[in-house]
Amino acid sequence: MAMEDSLSLKLAALADPTRRAIVARLARGEASVSELQRPFGISQPAISKHLKVLERAGLIEQGRIGQSRPRRLRVDALRATGAWFDQVADLWRDSFDRLDTLLMETENDDVESR
Repeated sequence: MAMEDSLSLKLAALADPTRRAIVARLARGEASVSELQRPFGISQPAISKHLKVLERAGLIEQGRIGQSRPRRLRVDALRATGAWFDQVADLWRDSFDRLDTLLMETENDDVESR
C-alpha cells in the first residue's frame, strides 16, 4: 500500500505540465528556484508551490550550498516510477501476445474445418 501511495503522489505531481518541465530541467542538473522560475514567467510563490508538490512526491530534493538551496532530481524516485510503467507495459504485452495466440489458433481451427 505504501508503494501505491508513493506512486500516486508521484503520478499526481507529474500530471501538471509545469512540474514535468521542472523535472525535465532538473534532469540536466541542479538549479536554483530563480533559474527554475525564469522560463515559466510565473511568480516566486507559484514556482515554490510546484517545487513543494515535487518534493512531497519525493521526485526532487533541496540541497544546500552556502546560502543557496538548489533543487535536484531524485533519479531513483523517477526510476521507480518508470519501473511501474514497465510492469504495466509488460502485462499489456503479455495480454496481447495471448490474444494473438488465441486468434491464430481460432483462425487455424476455422481453416481446418472447411
